[in-house]
Amino acid sequence: MLAAIRATVHCEPDVEITVECNPTSLDAEKARALLDAGVNRLSIGTQSLREDQLKYLGRLHDPNGARAAIEAALTSGMPRVTTDLIFGLPDQTPEDACEQASALADLGLAHLSCYQLTIEPGTQFGELAKRGRLPRADDGVVAEAFLAIDQTLTARGFGHYEISNYARPGEEARHNLGYWRGEEYLGLGCAAFGFMLEGAASASGVRTRNAVDPKKYVAATAAASLLDESTSREPLDAEALLRERIMLGLRLANGFDLGSAGAALGLDAWTDERTREVAKLSARGRLVREDTVLRLPPAAWIWADDTAARLF
Repeated sequence: MLAAIRATVHCEPDVEITVECNPTSLDAEKARALLDAGVNRLSIGTQSLREDQLKYLGRLHDPNGARAAIEAALTSGMPRVTTDLIFGLPDQTPEDACEQASALADLGLAHLSCYQLTIEPGTQFGELAKRGRLPRADDGVVAEAFLAIDQTLTARGFGHYEISNYARPGEEARHNLGYWRGEEYLGLGCAAFGFMLEGAASASGVRTRNAVDPKKYVAATAAASLLDESTSREPLDAEALLRERIMLGLRLANGFDLGSAGAALGLDAWTDERTREVAKLSARGRLVREDTVLRLPPAAWIWADDTAARLF
């Protein structure tokens, strides 16, 4: 597949090619095979280094299996390796979250994603939470864990470049940065999402999702009709795109330029109402404004979603 892509479209010599792996499906031999195929970045789904937490999350691997997969990737010659950690689990202390983040960093990783556990509707966790049968962590403890992980990893030389992501210089996830900056992306594969700008001066866009059913997706590709009825389309007007850029741009440590984002969409982003809200949030220490650039101070990242919603 990678060979076909390289033969079809121009790729920069150092193009980022990431493969996501579960610890149960990765060993040194597979890591070397992926490297030989052209992969230069592996993302490993550790999620936790505690046996009881992995069981709560429904994961198939154990802590030793996670460490073994990471070490296999690092020793295979793979240039870049990252893993993810979930915090905010029931009865988890901030100290425990820090210990796990430190342990993963000590393995030699140059990138870590630390996500707060979120309960999505329509999932098994969501149904249990709806019935009041899912143990949940205290919000205050979760916030403490977030700030403690930040302090621990930044002290070790990691840059906290996005709310949930830490990297040593130059190791930031390029594809994720593209999403957070509102860039276009092409979704290839069953159930894959894509995003394209369209309209005059790219002032509108469309989010697509390929057929979820494998048979329908295969039939669509065989007929060379990826954008037919098998693909769902969500039109996004300029206002919707601006809201997304606010929401995603505020996740970045450097923030984003609200004025430029609005101008690119043909909008005046600095409406009187939004300007007043920016002033209020800035006075409360929830937001920093530098000319037309907005960013969140690290201590206010725990309110990122609420801050973004107030600017919609």
